[in-house]
Amino acid sequence: MSEFLQIDTNPWLLPLGGVLLLLLLWLLYRVFRGHKGSLESVLADISFDRIEGLVIPSADEGEIMVDYLLLTSQGLLILEIKDVEGIVFGGDKMQDWTVISNERRYTFSNPQPPLYDRIAAVRQIVRQVPVAGRILFLDGAEFTKGVPGLVCNLQELLSEFGEPDKNAAKFKVEAFKPHWDLIRKAALTAQVGQILDRQKR
Repeated sequence: MSEFLQIDTNPWLLPLGGVLLLLLLWLLYRVFRGHKGSLESVLADISFDRIEGLVIPSADEGEIMVDYLLLTSQGLLILEIKDVEGIVFGGDKMQDWTVISNERRYTFSNPQPPLYDRIAAVRQIVRQVPVAGRILFLDGAEFTKGVPGLVCNLQELLSEFGEPDKNAAKFKVEAFKPHWDLIRKAALTAQVGQILDRQKR
C-alpha cells in the first residue's frame, strides 16, 4: 500500500516553483499595467498640474482640442501621446508617417502641424509664458531613420522637463500659476460655448 503513495520529490522543486510563480505574476502585472504606469510616473514627475482633454479657442475662431496640457517648471507643455508598436518612418516634411510592425503596416498623418496649431492657440491665451509641445511615443515605437522634430520618448521627456531641485521648481511654477488660471478660464468659456451651440441646434 505504501508503494502507491511513495513520491520521489526533488528538494529544489518547491523554491523553483515559487520563483516561476513570482516571474509569472510580474509578467502579468507588466502586461496589464502596460506603458501606463511609467507614463503616469513621468507625468507626475515633470508636472505640477495638468489638464486632459482641454478645449480652448483657436486662432481661426473655432476650437482646438489639447490631449494633455502640463504645468511644468519650464512653462506649459502640450503633449500628444502616440502608443504604437513597431518601426516608425516619419520626417518633418513628410505628409504621412508609416508604422511597420510584425502584424501590420499602416500610416497616420504627420502629427507636427496640428501640434504647432495647439501651441499657437495656447500662446494666444498666455503670451508671457514659455509654451512647448512634444509628440510622445511610448516604448513600443522605434525610429530607425532619424527622429523628427518635437518627437521624444519617456526618458527624453523626463530629462528635458524633469526638475531635480523641487523647491526651485515650485518657486518657478508659482510665477506661472496666474497664466495657468487663464487657460482654465478659457477652457471653461469654450466648453460653455459648445454647450450653448448644441442647445441652439
